[in-house]
Amino acid sequence: MLRYLFHRLWQSAVTLVLASIVVFVGVRALPGDPALAMAGENADPATIKAIRAQLGLDQSLPVQYLRFAGHALTGDFGKSTATGMPVNQMIGATLPVTIQLALYAMAIAVLAGMTAGVVAAVFRGRWPEWAANGFSLLALSVPTFWVGILAILYLSVQLGWFPASGYVALSENPLRWMYYLTLPALILGISHAAVIQRQTRASMVGTLTADFVRTARAKGLGSGAVILRYGLRNSLIVVTTVIGLQLGGLIAGGVVTERIFSLPGMGKLTLDSVFTRDYPVIQAVVLVVTAAYIVINLLIDLLYTAIDPRIRVSGRAQ
Repeated sequence: MLRYLFHRLWQSAVTLVLASIVVFVGVRALPGDPALAMAGENADPATIKAIRAQLGLDQSLPVQYLRFAGHALTGDFGKSTATGMPVNQMIGATLPVTIQLALYAMAIAVLAGMTAGVVAAVFRGRWPEWAANGFSLLALSVPTFWVGILAILYLSVQLGWFPASGYVALSENPLRWMYYLTLPALILGISHAAVIQRQTRASMVGTLTADFVRTARAKGLGSGAVILRYGLRNSLIVVTTVIGLQLGGLIAGGVVTERIFSLPGMGKLTLDSVFTRDYPVIQAVVLVVTAAYIVINLLIDLLYTAIDPRIRVSGRAQ
């Protein structure tokens, strides 16, 4: 177990380094000059040159990267070139909103997706399966931004069931927090619920037709016990993998939803930073999201042994 954990940590570190290089080079390939954006279009060349020297943009790319990586290792991502605020402070203010939205949306996606997947697997060939498959097809086909706009128009503006925008911190008022975050989480979780539903159904169909399930039924075990103890539990490996990937996608992919509902999360911060060519903020945001992906995948791999005791991690497949 320790050998496997060390191996995965080493892989994660290499992945993070490679991702930081790609992000660093990609950000500097964006059109526009942050020094010109800070100085203004009417600034003289001397002012622009001084700003570039202050930001370290006059140095070679390898030197800039080593300087960036050295500060990042200590948790210092510098200051925003647009606002002058510390990047750590800006991420610290927006990251909790994105994480809360992602976890809330994932809870909705898991509850709806696994329920629909179990129903579709148990009642395959009948109308409940058709309804569940129709739901997943519709959820995957309709763009999230379009559903969000319609939800605001009908559920917020016309019916007044949910607020159209805004955010209340969880620590201030949990009920108001849920009231403001329910609609964005519902919209964000719909498409992910469809993916979970399809994977749950496919995995359970194969499990419910296995020999050991037929043996359990022949011994007189009830349908509910067969579905939960044998069907669902033996399908959790595949479903857990999908949930882990979807959770990482929720953290990174909530940009549109946060923008539509005016949530002060990392999605809004990322878009604003791209528009202003704010290199330090963009680099820090992408690295944080990459680290979140790595941690989630590592936790999912370690969770396999708890779900299925037959799996013993020893650094190689067994």
